[in-house]
Amino acid sequence: MKFAKRLAVAGMTALALVGTTACSSSKTSSTKSNTTSSVKIPKVTKKTTVVFWHAMTGVQQATLQKLTAEFEKKNPNITIKLENQGAYTDLQAKINSTLQSPNNLPTITQAYPGWLWNAANNKMSVDLNPYINDKNVGWGSAKASNIKTELLEGAQIKGTQYGIPFNKSVETLTYNADILKKYNVKVPTTMAELKAASKKIYEKSGHKIVGAGFDSLSNYYTLGMKDAGVNFTNKISFTGSTSKKVINYYADGVKAGYFRTAGSEHYLSGPFANEKVAMYVGTSAGEGFVKKGVGTKFKYGVAARPSKYNMQQGTDIYMFSKASAMQKAAAFKYMKFLVSKSSQLTWANATGYVPVNTAAVNSSEYKDNKSMKTPAIIAKSMKNLYSVPVEKNSNAAYSQLNSIMQNILSAAAKKQSVNSQITAGKAKFDAAWKQ
Repeated sequence: MKFAKRLAVAGMTALALVGTTACSSSKTSSTKSNTTSSVKIPKVTKKTTVVFWHAMTGVQQATLQKLTAEFEKKNPNITIKLENQGAYTDLQAKINSTLQSPNNLPTITQAYPGWLWNAANNKMSVDLNPYINDKNVGWGSAKASNIKTELLEGAQIKGTQYGIPFNKSVETLTYNADILKKYNVKVPTTMAELKAASKKIYEKSGHKIVGAGFDSLSNYYTLGMKDAGVNFTNKISFTGSTSKKVINYYADGVKAGYFRTAGSEHYLSGPFANEKVAMYVGTSAGEGFVKKGVGTKFKYGVAARPSKYNMQQGTDIYMFSKASAMQKAAAFKYMKFLVSKSSQLTWANATGYVPVNTAAVNSSEYKDNKSMKTPAIIAKSMKNLYSVPVEKNSNAAYSQLNSIMQNILSAAAKKQSVNSQITAGKAKFDAAWKQ
């Protein structure tokens, strides 16, 4: 499997189209209930099959299969039929096409909430609050789920709890500890420090080593604006002073040489492993690939993203209305199992994803995992989470940012006009919101 595709599956596809919030890492959900007495949730007393569409491959798929087998052993009446749909883009396309024939939809699927905006509006997705609050198949309350508030609210569509978070990641700063030590550079904790450190490394190395870069250009812009106090909405002025300041921070660095983009290599973990770039901001779920690429060539470290806010990434699990009452009950029992402390520890330690269960995040089994560096800094990295609000066309606008930023930064690299590209970018950005 190609390296870029593997990373995409691991969570590099940063379509974090979920609810907006920012709170402490210890806070768990207190989402309001929409439970209705008309929802009858049966006990699973008959042989029941649940079809689960997913986009996990490699170690992610193997771990999912392992957890599923464990669940089936504990619940002999329930069979989980795992159906891999390829990469996230393939899964999204399959969901979109099958929504035209609802009876062919699975029981549950991995998805970003933005993918299911129309499904929710057309009552094709299931409000999960009754299941969450049911003591038989759920927890009795959202608070009792022990799922981090930001993540659980992130799986809402128009305020309704349609999803349960599953495979989640945030962005982290991965750095070459040997290079930073050689040039007497401290690990950056702010964007200003990242710029200064990158310039110093680039200059001290005789312009041979680029200081830093960002894997997700959509995340870069969105979080840059959020740090400046601007939420991601259709009210953003792409050519406004705040927007230009965010864009030029990166563009100026690219033009001067101390910043770079992933370009045709798709992800900066490759150039990082080859010592072409000293630091980069990317998904926390990618450390396994970094570790393999770096090997024994140098010592690397992982730190919190050098910004106030961080982007939550990765998918949730959603349920479709076409399923029978028994299938829905069985599916939710499975979803509850996947986000339990035990399952999330297995999942996180094997795949590099962040546990959605706060008991797992705070456990010594996770924090003291010596084989990976990310767990030790995850709590700090999740202190202030942000995500793209689930609104009409927010998916399209967020996705469009990647190509817009690529064009702007490409112009910067060629010493061409950045302002003209920003103007062109505004037209594309605004159009995406209106399509």
